[in-house]
Amino acid sequence: MANTMHFDLVSPERSLASLAVTAVQLPGADGDMTAMPDHAPTITTLRPGLLKVEAPEGSSEYLVTGGFAQINGDSMSVLAEKAIPVSEVTRAHLDDLIAEARASHDAAKGGDDQSVVDDAAKLLADMEALGTHMSL
Repeated sequence: MANTMHFDLVSPERSLASLAVTAVQLPGADGDMTAMPDHAPTITTLRPGLLKVEAPEGSSEYLVTGGFAQINGDSMSVLAEKAIPVSEVTRAHLDDLIAEARASHDAAKGGDDQSVVDDAAKLLADMEALGTHMSL
């Protein structure tokens, strides 16, 4: 069993991480999960939350708003809709994300598809919970 696996985190704006890691905690759409070296191949969607990276050099955290993660035994890639290192997140960033989620929810309520409204409500709740979780 290998001690590390290669990890990449990218968003449309930039590449945020490319390094050897020992574990990555993901906010999976179906629940939180931890990927480690030799993890079974998996593809999962992400919900808004904190992605935590453990590396031999130390740990880091990123706020992600959603996206996908692909895990192979020796590597892992996360394609995030938006990703910001937690050290760079301000209350203004979070307020902007909440405002976007609220606008999506309001727009969805005008449609006929209740599942879209439910998804938008869940996104809004997740974004609001991030502020509490991050103590912002």
